[in-house]
Order: sequence, then structure tokens, then C-alpha cells
Amino acid sequence: MGKYFDMLLEDVRLREGLKACMNCGVCTAVCPAAAFYNYDPRQIVSIVQTRDDEAIEELLRSETIWYCGECMSCRPRCPRDNTPGYVIQALRRLSQKLGFFVESEKGRQQLAIKRAIGENILRTGYCIVPKLVRADMHPEQGTVWKWVLDNDEEIYGRFSENYNREGAGALRKVSDETLAELKRIFDVTGGTEFFDEIERHSERKAREMGYDGADERYFKDTYTHNSNKHY
Repeated sequence: MGKYFDMLLEDVRLREGLKACMNCGVCTAVCPAAAFYNYDPRQIVSIVQTRDDEAIEELLRSETIWYCGECMSCRPRCPRDNTPGYVIQALRRLSQKLGFFVESEKGRQQLAIKRAIGENILRTGYCIVPKLVRADMHPEQGTVWKWVLDNDEEIYGRFSENYNREGAGALRKVSDETLAELKRIFDVTGGTEFFDEIERHSERKAREMGYDGADERYFKDTYTHNSNKHY
């Protein structure tokens, strides 16, 4: 009893986010995700407070902890100064660390986020740059988006004279020295190890699901597939 709770306590976000919850439900009442998903932050905090290993592990393996948009609407409205959004962050990190995130559809999308955004930071210094947004992954953008990507130098060059070039301004090319420094920051702070965890657990789950590892097909399926069972 309490093994997972003790592990959660190692995360400063749990210590800051869960102080004296009385389960009033204000967080759920103001939560945009609760209005959209089958999601109840009050109930999640209540489960964590029980310190029950079985119940917390069920959370760690569930879709539920991935519904939060981290808007932090809950933070200023709690009468006891709790932050359910922080509790969710701690649960997510533990789920990633233990490999439980791959047991849910929304959790498996962590691989897509890691590859589509996380790797871009190390590659370019930005979370997202227009040139790396794949038109085939965003059909909702229509054919215009492909045209934008094919003509990005002309289009974005109107907003920044150093688009994709070194110098000052938005969307400038980040220097190799800065990118190397970013990589060192990831190495020292555990970011690189965290990325490796996402890949390792995704590889295992992909093979369990019949894929040839966490390949391009698995990546695209986790990125685009939605069972529509979450609402």
C-alpha cells in the first residue's frame, strides 16, 4: 500500500499540487476537459489521496490522465490551494517512467508528440517549424497547406528576412553551437533518458500489437487514429 503514492511524492508537482483537498468539486465544475471528455479531476485527486496501489495503477494505465489540457483553470479556483493539473502531470510522468502509458490509446500518442515536437527541438531549436509539418499527417488543412510548405521560403520570407537563415528575427536558423548546448541540457537534465524511455516502451507495445516495432506505420497510426470512445 502506497508504493505508487511514494513514487509520486518524488515529483515536486505532486507536493505542490496536492495539499488539503476536500473533494468539493470546484475543479471539475470549471474544467473544460470535463465538459468534453469522460474526465473528473476531483475524482482523480480523490483516488491519489487513497494511496491505494491498485487504484493508482489503474489510473496510470488509463486514458483518463491524458485528457487534461493543462490549462490550469483549476489552480486559481481551488479553495484549498490545490492544483489538480500538477497532480495530472505527476501521474503522467510516472506512467511514462513505468511504461504504463502504452496501455491506453491516448497514452500511446506520447510517441507521436516525442517525435513530432520533442525531436524538432533538438533538430531545429523550435517545437514546430513550418517546413517540418507533414501535409500527409494533417489532411484537415487541405491542399492549401501543401502549397504553403512547397513555397515556405517565399511566404515566410515576407515576415522575416532571416527565415531559415542565421541572424535575428522569427523563424531564424538556430546555430549549431546553440543546438549542441540544447542537447547537453537534455543529457544533463534527464530529457534524453526520458525520450529513450518513450521509444523503448513504444517499441515493446508496438510489437505486442503486431507491428514491426515502433516504425513509421505505428507512428502514423498512433498520431491519427481515434476510437471515439473518449467522450
